[in-house]
Amino acid sequence: MDEKESPRVGAAVKRRRRALQLTLAVVSSRSGLSVPFLSQVENDRARPSPRSLELVADALETTAADLLAAAEASRTVDVVRADEASPALPPGVRAIVRGRHQLHALEFTGEQDAGREFQHRNDELLYVADGAAEVEAEGRAYRLGRGDTLYLSGGVRHRWRATEAGTRLLVVAVAEHVEAEEE
Repeated sequence: MDEKESPRVGAAVKRRRRALQLTLAVVSSRSGLSVPFLSQVENDRARPSPRSLELVADALETTAADLLAAAEASRTVDVVRADEASPALPPGVRAIVRGRHQLHALEFTGEQDAGREFQHRNDELLYVADGAAEVEAEGRAYRLGRGDTLYLSGGVRHRWRATEAGTRLLVVAVAEHVEAEEE
């Protein structure tokens, strides 16, 4: 396998490193690879050569084959049907991405608790699929109609409410368990 064909193993490397409670600096020291390179690998911005993958695997007390298998196992294609309920969520809220992934997405239908304020550490995008909503963020009100989106960077306090019956709002965010980094 040449470098152009090397797989994306970032999530598997990060999971293994965190399971061992190691810092990137420790993995760097053990592998002889730089912290910036390891960070790029973990965030799938760089693909390691077969030799680099072996060095990373050794540093993580595993094998390159195990990291590749974990990477392949984490690749998922999943269809969530429109009529599927999300039993752990309140009425009018439906998960549109199942499981614990880097992407977190929910669909809100109808009235929600307009007084509730949110603040997330990672970025999020609100998309109005149907109806209309009003979002208050950083002291300003934003009126959104069907097809409109609002981007909120991590840390922005906000609240929203549907302003028309039958409103469907999609909230897509970097999951809370993921440490989002600036580029």
